[in-house]
Amino acid sequence: MDTLSYKTLSATPATIEKKWVVIDATDQVLGRLCSQVAKILRGKNKADYTPNMDCGDNVIIINADKVILNGDKMNKREYLRYTGYPGGQRSFTPQDLMNKSFKTTMKGKHPLFIKVVKGMLPKTKLGAKQLTNLHVFNGAEHPFADKNPIVLDITKMK
Repeated sequence: MDTLSYKTLSATPATIEKKWVVIDATDQVLGRLCSQVAKILRGKNKADYTPNMDCGDNVIIINADKVILNGDKMNKREYLRYTGYPGGQRSFTPQDLMNKSFKTTMKGKHPLFIKVVKGMLPKTKLGAKQLTNLHVFNGAEHPFADKNPIVLDITKMK
């Protein structure tokens, strides 16, 4: 067989199949869980992965309030941001972000998970688009039951 006849197949918008996946975050370590979620959002778990296309799945994380951090990282770790003004450095802990997630205006947007997963995605327009496919809820209920999501056990993935 002629080896020059092989062609590399890249995903196109017509061939991409986006699924909905539900992941239970109960007793999961935050960083390990989010690294698997970032792979699913990018589509690296699929055979037709193409780096310049959004071929990842939509991810729904439930029971986000039951996620754990090893040691005392929930209170001792500090995230920094800067407002752009003199003296405008602000610091906050994962516990602050967890408390913020219980506001009623934060439906489907968990600040702690968004911060962690955003750091694992590309810093481009494509990475920002892939981050919109992440939906995180503190309880076990979510409004995407009509999408027929697949329940995924993250502990069995490598």
